[in-house]
Amino acid sequence: MVHRAKFGMQRTVWSLGAAAALLAGTAVMYATPRGKHEANTQEKEAPRETAGGPSTTLTDQTDLSVTVYNSNIALVRDVRNLSLPSGVFRLKLMDIAATVNPATVHFRSLNEPDKLGVLEQNYEYDLLEPAKLLHKYVGKEVTLVRSYMDNGTTKREEIKATLLADNNGPVWKIGNDIVTGGYAESYRFPEVPANLFDRPTLLMSLENSGSRKQQIEASYLAGNLSWSSDYVLTVGREDKAADLDGWVTLVNNSGTAFHNARLQLVAGDLNRIQPAAPESRAADMVMAKAARAEQFAQENFSEYHLYTLGRKTSVEDKETKQISLLEGSGVPVEKRFVVNGQNFYYHNQQNPGTPIKDNVMVFYKFKNEEKSGLGMPMPAGNVRVYQKDSKGNILFVGEDRIDHTPKDEALNIHIGNAFDVISERKQTDYKRIDTHLWEMEFEITLRNHKDSPITVEVNEPIGGDWEMLTSSYKYTKTAAWAAQFNVPVAANGTSLLKYRIRARW
Repeated sequence: MVHRAKFGMQRTVWSLGAAAALLAGTAVMYATPRGKHEANTQEKEAPRETAGGPSTTLTDQTDLSVTVYNSNIALVRDVRNLSLPSGVFRLKLMDIAATVNPATVHFRSLNEPDKLGVLEQNYEYDLLEPAKLLHKYVGKEVTLVRSYMDNGTTKREEIKATLLADNNGPVWKIGNDIVTGGYAESYRFPEVPANLFDRPTLLMSLENSGSRKQQIEASYLAGNLSWSSDYVLTVGREDKAADLDGWVTLVNNSGTAFHNARLQLVAGDLNRIQPAAPESRAADMVMAKAARAEQFAQENFSEYHLYTLGRKTSVEDKETKQISLLEGSGVPVEKRFVVNGQNFYYHNQQNPGTPIKDNVMVFYKFKNEEKSGLGMPMPAGNVRVYQKDSKGNILFVGEDRIDHTPKDEALNIHIGNAFDVISERKQTDYKRIDTHLWEMEFEITLRNHKDSPITVEVNEPIGGDWEMLTSSYKYTKTAAWAAQFNVPVAANGTSLLKYRIRARW
C-alpha cells in the first residue's frame, strides 16, 4: 500500500557534504612520456574508471609551501609520501584548492622522476551535493524515508522506489504507481557515484615502473588567494618622530585550508594574461604578532621582492590573517605644508578681482632607510596615520596609499588639508611686450592661524620659455615648467609671495 502525504526534502543522516565553489573550466588532458616509456605511451589507453585506484589525502602530506602573489593567485607546492602500484593506474589527488587552474599543474616523483610518468590528468569539479546526487540516480533504485504518526508515536517508513526522471522535480515509480512531488523527507542512496566527488579532485593516470614507495610533488596555481600590506604611522606630538608598524593581510577564499605551511609573499607588478578576479574579504580577522625574529625575511627575486615567513603557519578557508611585516621606532619625520598651483587659473572667472583659494595640503615625509629602523622594501599598501592629543589619546588623522617602495627611498603620506593655514592667489599683471613675449605677475598670500611657525612649499607651474624677473622669496627651478618657493609664515602671521616672470611662446 502506498502512503501519500506532503513531505519536505531533508538532509539524510548520511551526510552529503558541503558543496565547494565550482571552478569554471574543463578537464585538461595531456601526455607527458618520460624516459623509456616514451615509445609506449602512444599505444596505451589511460584507464577510464574512477571508482578504483589509490587515493591520496592530507594524511600523506609531508611538506606544504604556499607562495602568494599580490594579484589574487598563489603557487601551491604539495609534497606527499605515497604507496603506488606498478603499471598503469589512476590516482585520486584530493585535498587540493578548489580554485586550482588545471592547466598549471606540475606533477613529478622526487625520488624516481624517470620511473613515474603522467599519461593523462582530469580535474573533477562535479562536487557532491543533494541535487546532483539525486540526479545521478535517474533510472536507479533509491530508498525513500518518511515519518508518520501512529497512536501518538512518530514512526518512520522506508519505501523502495525507482527514480524515473529528475526534471524540475523527481518522478518516482513505487510499485505500479507513478508518484511526483516531495514524497519523502529524506532519501537513502546505496553509494556515491564514481563520477561525483565530495571535494575537488585531480585524477592522474600514471605509469609506474619503479618502486612502490614514491615521494611526489604536485605544484599548481590557485585563485582567490591574495595578500596586501597595511601600515600604521603613529606620529609624536612634536611632529619630529614616528613609529611605523607594517602588517600583511592574507585572505584565503580558495575553498581549502592550508595547515602548517611555509608561507612566502611576492611583491611586484606581475604580468598576467587575464586580469585577476575581484577580491572578496572574509569578515573574521586573526591577528598574530610574534617575535621579530620569526617574522618575514626579505630577498630579491627576479624583478620582485620575496618575503618569507620565518615559521610555519596555517590559514583556514574563508579566513583573513594578519602577520607583522616590519616595525620601526623613532623614525624621523617631517611635516610638510604644500600648495600646488594649477595651469588653468590665471584669473578668477566667477568673481573678477577676488583671490582664488588653494588647498594647503599636509604631508608627513620619512625615508625608508636602515638607520631609521626600516630599510626593508615596502610593498604597496595603505598607510593610516595616528597622533596623540594633549591627554595622550591616539586619534586618527588621515590615510594615504603608497606604491612599492625600495629601501633608501622617501615616502610622502598625504593626510589631508590644513584647517588653520589659508592660501589665496591672484594675478596682478598681464602685459604683452612683443609678438611672442609676455610678462606676468602673481601674488600669493599665506595666513597661518596656528600657534607655531610653519614653512609652506609653493609649487608654481610656468609655461613657455620663461625667466624669473623678481620674487619676494628665493625660488628653485624644479622643472622646465615649474618653480618652487619655500615661504616661512610666523605663528598667527601672514606672508606675501610675489613674483614676476617673462615668458616667450
